[in-house]
Amino acid sequence: MPVFEYTGKDAGGKTIKGMLDVDGVRGLKAALRRDKVFLTEYRESAAKGGKGQKVKAGGEQKSGSREVDVGEWLTSISSQDVSEMTRQMATLLKAAVPLVDALGAIVEQVENPKLKRVLAQVRTDVNEGAPFWRALSVHESVFPNSYFNMVRAGESAGNLDVVLLRLADFTESQVRLRNKLIGALTYPLIMLCISLIIVTGMMVFVVPTITSMFSDMGADLPLITQILIALSAAISKFWWVGVIAAVMGWQSFLRWKKSDVGADSFDRSVLKVPVLGDLLRKIAIARFSRTLSTLLSAGVPLLTALEIVENVVANRILAKVVAEARNAIREGDNIAGPLKRSGHFPPMVVHMVAIGEKSGELEDMLKNVSESYENQVDTRVQALTSLLEPLMIVFMGVVVGFLVAAILLPMMKLTQAVQQGG
Repeated sequence: MPVFEYTGKDAGGKTIKGMLDVDGVRGLKAALRRDKVFLTEYRESAAKGGKGQKVKAGGEQKSGSREVDVGEWLTSISSQDVSEMTRQMATLLKAAVPLVDALGAIVEQVENPKLKRVLAQVRTDVNEGAPFWRALSVHESVFPNSYFNMVRAGESAGNLDVVLLRLADFTESQVRLRNKLIGALTYPLIMLCISLIIVTGMMVFVVPTITSMFSDMGADLPLITQILIALSAAISKFWWVGVIAAVMGWQSFLRWKKSDVGADSFDRSVLKVPVLGDLLRKIAIARFSRTLSTLLSAGVPLLTALEIVENVVANRILAKVVAEARNAIREGDNIAGPLKRSGHFPPMVVHMVAIGEKSGELEDMLKNVSESYENQVDTRVQALTSLLEPLMIVFMGVVVGFLVAAILLPMMKLTQAVQQGG
């Protein structure tokens, strides 16, 4: 019988590795299932004459033997795709459709080729006896920790359809928030790019032509024109220096930001930036409240929920506050204390969390906080958009005015000189 090297996960989600002498892949899965281990990867040991190719439990080889689907390679799985799939799953389960049949129906209906392949593998694993949550956990890049932990709680409580509906609502709320932020930044960024392209084009192609014309005439040029000519010459001759400096500076910044010291310093500093810092804090609080509320309402234990939320909050300073709250709970304290001591959570949020803990309705209070802060973020983003648009117009007006003045002033002086000489 062949010997298989395998990787799997036990009931607690811990990774298990080992070797088994069994009769084929089905025998391997059956043996691990008896030990309550869910198979994620395996390969036939090369020592026994096997090819040694690593294979996922769903049967996909990691070698290049599988035919490449160009459509799959060009697409990605978005949060919107996951949200729609989750809502469809909830609808089918609520209609008493068996889980495997529901997954089969979703696989046939999903248009995204990558998501279709992932769900097909999930269906295969569930059909072979794996819990739904564990089959999802193999694909953590698609279904994050918070997702499959909520599914796990729903399976344990027997209300998977309800949990999936909450998951769909949660995912959609995050997508809406992200789209609002992207929408607010799109117009200013487009205007900025257009401005840079126009200015660069004029500096490289238009200004040198006008400069040579002024030089041939031997006219005295105004200061603003001299500045424009100097800038144009610098850009034309040393543009490559600017490109190299920008690339190296950006790479250095990214390396610094990835370090613990750099990440902490950056996240702490960005919270102090006027307007932007307050907006980012509101976004983080909204995400913290919404995620924790959704996890708790799905039946996820508080300590596990806080650990998940710690990874969801993007700002490291605020994530450390969540970690302190988790440690406080472990030691028998409450959540509100660390939030208050941090100084990053407003008194209203701390007060509502404290009331929720005392009344036993923490998830409802957190839901109210998240809705309040999501509305505040929406209002603030709309205000910033309304402010940025005229600011960009003023910026472009100043740039264009500088260019026009630098070009027209010497022409006007030359015209006056010609008229006086005539």
